[in-house]
Amino acid sequence: MDFLKIFGRSEKKSKNVAKERLKLVLIHDRANLSPNFLEMIKGDIIRVISDYMVIDEEGLDIKLTRTRNDNDNTPISALVANIPILKMKENSID
Repeated sequence: MDFLKIFGRSEKKSKNVAKERLKLVLIHDRANLSPNFLEMIKGDIIRVISDYMVIDEEGLDIKLTRTRNDNDNTPISALVANIPILKMKENSID
């Protein structure tokens, strides 16, 4: 019986992962962004931020998502970035 519970849990996780991937594909499609374009944006963000701080590029997470406009509650695309900062660079403000 425990084996079936464990199997059922992994099935739910797979279902949720697949659902999230499908959402991302739909968002990218609606925004007319290719995966290559998103990678170019990611590279540009890394280059600009790296001028001012040392970041953990392995922990970097940039994705396109859908949210609602605060003013009129209409759906809009949003670029969300989670960028782990290791330290500020000393000469970044000069």
